[in-house]
Amino acid sequence: METIARSQPDAGADAPAPKDRPLIYRQSRWTRLTHWLWAISLFFMLLSGLQIFNARPQLYIGKQSGFEFHNTILEVGAENTANGPRGFTEIFGHRFDTTGVLGWSGPPGQETARAFPAWATIPSYYDLGTARVVHFFFAWVLSTTLLIWLISSIINGHIRRDLAPRLSDLRKLPRDIVDHAKLKFHHTREYNTLQKMAYGGVLFVLLPLMIVTGLAMSPSMNSVLPWLNEILGGRQTARTIHFTVMVLLVLFFLIHILMILAAGPVNELRSIITGWYRTDPPQKHDQPTERSV
Repeated sequence: METIARSQPDAGADAPAPKDRPLIYRQSRWTRLTHWLWAISLFFMLLSGLQIFNARPQLYIGKQSGFEFHNTILEVGAENTANGPRGFTEIFGHRFDTTGVLGWSGPPGQETARAFPAWATIPSYYDLGTARVVHFFFAWVLSTTLLIWLISSIINGHIRRDLAPRLSDLRKLPRDIVDHAKLKFHHTREYNTLQKMAYGGVLFVLLPLMIVTGLAMSPSMNSVLPWLNEILGGRQTARTIHFTVMVLLVLFFLIHILMILAAGPVNELRSIITGWYRTDPPQKHDQPTERSV
């Protein structure tokens, strides 16, 4: 992507002169479009996926599950106690009381037994059919857009130029970690090492793994790709991996938002909405930047 620079006035007496902090055009229309398509798709997939999970709020490792098997690694449910119904979450045999959030939730006096609360699912009421329609629709939007992005990014060199870590990037990794820990950010066109690793992990590991495990769970795909289920260790294992990837993507999103707020939300949002981004003075351009994709 060609970098275009222009200057705009900055407020504040202590701000560097505009010519020292130019605006550069670094996010193409295609990058901005895919960013928001992925964000919207993942939002609806998350909430509809939690609704689907509510239909069977357990996760297993292996090809089968049931009363005669002991392969449950996660369970969210409710139980009757001396103090009334209580929600619980059990992880690898360790049980935690999660009443009010997981297992047993709802307005006072109208609580119901459900793994994830109504405010966290689409639709808010129990409707597995609608949840599946929403989930699969946005899954296809995400998959199609990701495939098109991958092909175009290979052709135009975006992956090689902006995302692939170089040896020099790896040398800067310790410094990047320290700078992030100190909330010290450098605003230039390039991604820093941590960003390249994080975005690369999401785009080339987590999202493809989510798509593959989603296909492995689909009964209609078993006849087309019967080997896929076997490679992943069975449908129940694929479902567990699918859920784990979802948790990792949520963690990435939270960290992503925190970094945007810490690095300067106005500048970051302007970049991903309009494409224009204000950089540090030229003498600081030996440092990588915080930017969002």
